Amino acid sequence: MIVVTLVVAVEATALLLAACWYGYQLAIGSPVLSFWGAVFTLGLLLAFSAWLYAVGVYLYRGYRWTRAAALVAQLFVLTIGLPTLSGGLVLVGLAMLLPAVAAIVLLFHSTVISYASRTGRSTPAL
Repeated sequence: MIVVTLVVAVEATALLLAACWYGYQLAIGSPVLSFWGAVFTLGLLLAFSAWLYAVGVYLYRGYRWTRAAALVAQLFVLTIGLPTLSGGLVLVGLAMLLPAVAAIVLLFHSTVISYASRTGRSTPAL
């Protein structure tokens, strides 16, 4: 469980760093086709990073819904990592693919499934 949580947290941190770099490039006046399109992309990077941090926290706490969210995030990483690897950026592609594949395999491990079976706190009856 710790490995999957760390993979998700590292991916969230990488997205946050990419958003910071993107925002810096936008602030210093790098040429873009559409300024508002670039601002929207920056917002998406920040939102997805926050979402991944939340998934990591609640995955560590053992909530059930986080397994599906972490799986979707890993599938997104695979869709970016495979073309990166085949495009000639071998180290970058492997840096994306290996943690994603490890997280996918571990998400279906029996200990992770049994740990992440918490559904939340029920409302007390009056």
